[in-house]
Amino acid sequence: MDGKVVIFSAPSGAGKSTIVNHLLKKYPELEFSISATSRAPRGNEQDGKEYYFFSADRFRQMIAEDRFVEHEEVYPGSFYGTLKSEVERIWAKGHVIVFDIDVKGGVNVKRIFGGKALSIFIQAPSVEVLRERLIDRGTDTAEAIEKRVAKAASEMEFAAGKFDYVLVNDDLDAALAEADKVVGEFIGDQAGKTGI
Repeated sequence: MDGKVVIFSAPSGAGKSTIVNHLLKKYPELEFSISATSRAPRGNEQDGKEYYFFSADRFRQMIAEDRFVEHEEVYPGSFYGTLKSEVERIWAKGHVIVFDIDVKGGVNVKRIFGGKALSIFIQAPSVEVLRERLIDRGTDTAEAIEKRVAKAASEMEFAAGKFDYVLVNDDLDAALAEADKVVGEFIGDQAGKTGI
């Protein structure tokens, strides 16, 4: 396997999706890696679009067949992972893979790909700002927000020193410009030729 990968990890509410979507629009050579999961589709999710959906038994079988670059059993019977075939599919097009992955997965993927990978941890300026953003979203209960905030605090501690770049999303425009610069430099000459 050869090619480059860009890994994004962040606590909920840090602005990761906004930054990743901006970069995917700006750089056509970036392509999002679709993860595999053993959980059931939610809402309008479609197999092969948001995720590749498998039963837990099938997922275990695929682990035994060495079909994953990395995988994790997040909860008993609830698996997530990156298929080797997905990596090969994107690299065959000459594209750079974008991973949107949890913090532990991000550290694992960086370890696997080494110098071919740029790992970026996106964080809010503080845990309190993160709490305010989650409250402003209006999508979670107070209890769920506190769980997310506690998880975010532990993720920020875990991530310290384990990512190539820490992007503090205090001001969105500045964070987008910083992400453009860091990712553009990593993916190289193509960025200048194919960017918007």
